[in-house]
Amino acid sequence: HADEKRYSCIICKKHFPSNSQLIYHSRVHTGEKPYSCDICNVSFSKKGNLSRHNSRIHTDWKLYFCSVCNESFLMKRDLTRHTRIHTGEKPYSCNACDKSFSQKSHLTNHRYALTGKKPYSCSKCNKNFSRKSRLILHIRNHTGEKPYSCGICNKSFSRES
Repeated sequence: HADEKRYSCIICKKHFPSNSQLIYHSRVHTGEKPYSCDICNVSFSKKGNLSRHNSRIHTDWKLYFCSVCNESFLMKRDLTRHTRIHTGEKPYSCNACDKSFSQKSHLTNHRYALTGKKPYSCSKCNKNFSRKSRLILHIRNHTGEKPYSCGICNKSFSRES
């Protein structure tokens, strides 16, 4: 029975009976959610959770359509955010410089860059990052997770190209 749980998480040391279960678990540390709903863009770490979401949430839904490109959105706020691509509206302004941004999260990342603040820390090596997305990419170096694959050669990669 020693081989029953031979796949170990290098971050928290938990053991798993299969590599696929270890990969699912590693998403707890990376925050990776590779399965996205085509309707509302909510993301999930497991494909089954996406299927359950679709069957529970998207039975009777109203879509909001962009009048410029006809892209559809489940939530009006997402349509509003999307519309800024076409209008060029940037309502979030930095008070330290002249830059403006279409999304609040982009302003937050900009402020972190200006101040040098790095609030996202790797629990394995304590390296700090200014963006959560960069921390997620970094953690894949520890976990070996490669969630993206080439449709031609099936080779796996840690980053989307």
